[in-house]
Amino acid sequence: MTPTLARADLDHLDALAELFDRYRRVYRQPSDVAAARAFLQARLDADESVIFVATLPDREGLVGFTQLYPFFSSVRMRRVWVLNDLFVAEDARRRGVARALMDAARTFAASTGAASLELATERDNVSAQALYEDLGYARDDAYWHYALSL
Repeated sequence: MTPTLARADLDHLDALAELFDRYRRVYRQPSDVAAARAFLQARLDADESVIFVATLPDREGLVGFTQLYPFFSSVRMRRVWVLNDLFVAEDARRRGVARALMDAARTFAASTGAASLELATERDNVSAQALYEDLGYARDDAYWHYALSL
């Protein structure tokens, strides 16, 4: 069964917040659905991210989402989209949901004239890496990325 995708809006907010909270727990963050909802609402209200959600015909509610954030490349003088979040509910995995969400992100980014669509994943997330590589993503070995926690 093929997933159905939509661009998230405020009508999706409650169900999306539940899924987003589950996603954050994968990354060892404490559960806080109210904060997840407020965070997502702020992103949607300010038009600071683009979120795609997925459903399956034989399941109630949302089964997955991906969230993109824009930034700009000074060197390329073009927009770049960061595919920051991708999550599929455990019982909906291996049904094409992640691939469909990734395809939607790619189509959207291309439609905006973006230079690229970029993402990062944990080094031990082998299944995600296999999907990304199968979709044509190349691992960046040219740059070291640094972060400063504030």
